[in-house]
Amino acid sequence: MISKGQIKTITSLHQKKYRQKLGSFIAEGPKIISDLVESGLKLQQVFSTQSLPTANFDVELMSEKELQKISALKTANSMLAVFEIPIREEIEESGLIVALDAIRDPGNLGTIIRLCDWFGISHLVCTEDTADCYNPKVVQASMGSIARVNVHYVALKDYLQKTNLPIFGAFMDGDSVYETILPNVGILVMGNEANGISTEISETIQHRLSIPNFSKNNNAESLNVATATAVLLSEFRRTIGK
Repeated sequence: MISKGQIKTITSLHQKKYRQKLGSFIAEGPKIISDLVESGLKLQQVFSTQSLPTANFDVELMSEKELQKISALKTANSMLAVFEIPIREEIEESGLIVALDAIRDPGNLGTIIRLCDWFGISHLVCTEDTADCYNPKVVQASMGSIARVNVHYVALKDYLQKTNLPIFGAFMDGDSVYETILPNVGILVMGNEANGISTEISETIQHRLSIPNFSKNNNAESLNVATATAVLLSEFRRTIGK
């Protein structure tokens, strides 16, 4: 049976300040947990409502009611694990890098991390007011990709002013991405869900890109930031080999 002390410690990891203090985060669901373990993250504890005879780690069994007490989900999955937050690699000034300006929604951040993994992007650079990448909702949305993408929190304007890489940004009034020759190296900046890229970050951007609206009545809402990131990354990667 899980102790009150364990419950208190694990539920504290729902909050950023305790994740930072303890250097740990939680993940839920057998698939995500197995993916994180296989990717080399250090496992600290695993709790499950069912035994796993094929698992290569120790599992502490508990009831669904007990698991719900420590879960960050409305309805707990069958398994929850505590992982050590890894030390990230330094940012490499090469290849394609994605930078985020104040992305607040955990689902958007998790999806963008997953997109970086899919498109082979190792480094994601974020403003300090972007959502925490170890927020349980971000971890869930990343579907294990959090283990394979280095997420950095920096003073973004300073970072962009010092880089030697070309800087691209997503804007409603930018040049059509379909008519722009894109390099294989550079930094792609994506802005806040409601306000886009801030004025101070905009000043550092050399190339403004947009995704044209092909709607016949022109009343379609602007694309979700994660969807827009997917479209732009696909276009950057489409140029490889040309």
